[in-house]
Amino acid sequence: MSHILVVDDDIHIGNLLQEALEGEGCRVSRAYSGTEAVLALDRERPDLVLLDLMLPGLSGEQVLPRLAGIPVIVVSARADVDSKAALLLGGAADYVTKPFALRELLARVAARLRDAPARAGSALSFGPLRLDPDARSVSAPGADVRLTRTEYAILKLLMANPSQVVTKSRLLGEIGQDTPDCTESSLKTHVSNLRKKLRDAGAGDCIESVWGIGFKMRTEQGELPWQN
Repeated sequence: MSHILVVDDDIHIGNLLQEALEGEGCRVSRAYSGTEAVLALDRERPDLVLLDLMLPGLSGEQVLPRLAGIPVIVVSARADVDSKAALLLGGAADYVTKPFALRELLARVAARLRDAPARAGSALSFGPLRLDPDARSVSAPGADVRLTRTEYAILKLLMANPSQVVTKSRLLGEIGQDTPDCTESSLKTHVSNLRKKLRDAGAGDCIESVWGIGFKMRTEQGELPWQN
């Protein structure tokens, strides 16, 4: 069952979308502000997001970069071409203008969900690191990196969200079912072992801890050997 996050402060539109999507067999969760949407991502990663732009708290434009790796359909009353182009170039998968035809929107949702498995299996890259989900392999400059199942799951989630801080709770929530050895008390050790293996393989110290929150890929200039 596909999980769709509807981010819209208009309760009537949200109710309409939820009823229609659930009628198509989807599971729907709701967020009524940009800030609430970001918090929802820490709990669970949806398969697709329907995102309004004019939201209380964080705007849709501010939320969009935090949805990297998730198909996003912007649903907004803004109809100007410049706004549409900027959002599509900024990471949105599609743009639907309000008022919309419900049948068309559902068709666009179905199309994006149909394409999602192909994207999920695409290789991920970060600097010289390459992660191939189909082969479950990781390679660095001149060497394959042998990782445990838990280390691989951690790295895959971080590389899929290279510009975001991935919270500890999100890490545990998304990988915990497949990696029962990863607990709140052992997470730090798994990340430490992963960082050492990547350094030994020539990838540098490419994972950083964000104190009290979680972890992210290190993107600052001058920190990585391939950026010098």
